[in-house]
Amino acid sequence: MKVFQKIYTFWVLLVFSVFMILFLPGILIPFLFGNRWSWISYKFLWLWSWVFSQLTFIQYQFYGKENIKRGKSYIYVSNHTSFLDVPGLRLIIKGEFRPIAKKELLKIPVFGFIVKAATVVVDRSNHESRKKSIEYAKRIIAQGISMLIFAEGTQNRTQQILQPFKDGAFRIAIDTQTPILPVVVVGAGKLMPPGKLSMAPGKIKIIAGEPIPVSGLSAKDYDTVKQRTYETMKAMILQYSVSEK
Repeated sequence: MKVFQKIYTFWVLLVFSVFMILFLPGILIPFLFGNRWSWISYKFLWLWSWVFSQLTFIQYQFYGKENIKRGKSYIYVSNHTSFLDVPGLRLIIKGEFRPIAKKELLKIPVFGFIVKAATVVVDRSNHESRKKSIEYAKRIIAQGISMLIFAEGTQNRTQQILQPFKDGAFRIAIDTQTPILPVVVVGAGKLMPPGKLSMAPGKIKIIAGEPIPVSGLSAKDYDTVKQRTYETMKAMILQYSVSEK
């Protein structure tokens, strides 16, 4: 089994790299012309995610897609359990969006170029960087583009269902009056545990919940919205974790 796992892991990394390089011009070039053409980049990112899923035998199962309305902007708030989360999230989210990404991802060969072009990069250790990233995120939303934020701030390497949430997603949502749409990933951590270069084929569930409205709320409501989102996502994870047993 260990030999098979090593061969499979090599195959996944090969598929990841080869098709990322193959689609790189289609992903990067539209970004050079600004947000007017960036939707083309997201078509190529969707295509890369689909090819990755098909060739690696990782089956993404989607639930609650009807909760995502085309042409509507959201603050997508997701848990984060594995690098395998990302293709599934791209496949379920309609249209384009901008994830908030940590600066360490810029160091990944090839993928780092895409991170720089397609995400809002933040240095979590630098207060000024975090502030500038939030201001940039607000400008993106003002253009009708959604945001994707991993509310835990990093991959969950604990035994907890969810780690405590950071404030950023909820501040941006309320400050811009953009509804939060909770999305949870179930099963990815088993196929590729956080911090380990070891993978296995299987099924991953991506569930989109009902939007959480923030219209009329203000700064005093940050913690209330954060707690509501946390409890909603925790319940979603528990529900769909039980259903796969």
